[in-house]
Amino acid sequence: MENRCHCSSNSDRLLNPILYNILSQMDSSPPNQDNFNYSLVPHRCNCEVRRIVCLKRPSEICKEASTVLVKTIHFMKNLPAFNQLPPSDQFALLKSCWAPLFILGLAQEHVDFEVMDVPADSMLKKILLNRQESPEMDREQSTMPGVSKLKSCLKKFWSLDLSPKEYAYLKGTTIFNPDVPDLKAGVFVEGLQQEAQHALSEVVQLLHLGHKERFAQILLTASMLQGITPSLITELFFRPVIGQANLLELLVDMLFCR
Repeated sequence: MENRCHCSSNSDRLLNPILYNILSQMDSSPPNQDNFNYSLVPHRCNCEVRRIVCLKRPSEICKEASTVLVKTIHFMKNLPAFNQLPPSDQFALLKSCWAPLFILGLAQEHVDFEVMDVPADSMLKKILLNRQESPEMDREQSTMPGVSKLKSCLKKFWSLDLSPKEYAYLKGTTIFNPDVPDLKAGVFVEGLQQEAQHALSEVVQLLHLGHKERFAQILLTASMLQGITPSLITELFFRPVIGQANLLELLVDMLFCR
């Protein structure tokens, strides 16, 4: 219930009748207002739950994000153990881990960003152009709660100030996830994750003598990655660049292009 929009009732009463009238005038046989699905109609909402946001400096930040994404895919391609896996397992792991790996890349490269509200008139324009059922309406939007989770995760990693080796082994534990369904080499992947975790633990002990809790702190922070959806990452950083293209298909092309 914490994700419920508490101001929706007020805003719906104010805005939905206006949009309904617009849509009704566009249709010679307007729908019954009682049966009209207002959930298809986007509207501005001042509460944090439903605030749709976008990057303040998209040209600059999207370029930095694209560089991080390319480095992420190259990191995966250059792992000999990853290349030994069946192609189907490589695809499954890519689909599961590209977003967490990308966020680790943002943290390592210290890519900071700010967001702003999506202008309300642009959403209204979609309705006026009869695009309320367009593909972007089916995609997850970049909302303020999602962006806040991402920024909190990045700040936590920055506070830990991980070394390049710590980032590398943490990425290894992220890539080789034995919990991904239907892996043909699941036992092998589990062994690789354990090796990466052991290597991370050794590096932490070597670099941070006396900080016994650091290894647990790193793993706890890494668990925050699972709360950030790939859709949020795609819409926020890459939709302005790739348009309607499928990002996962582009990543597959990058990964398997030899």
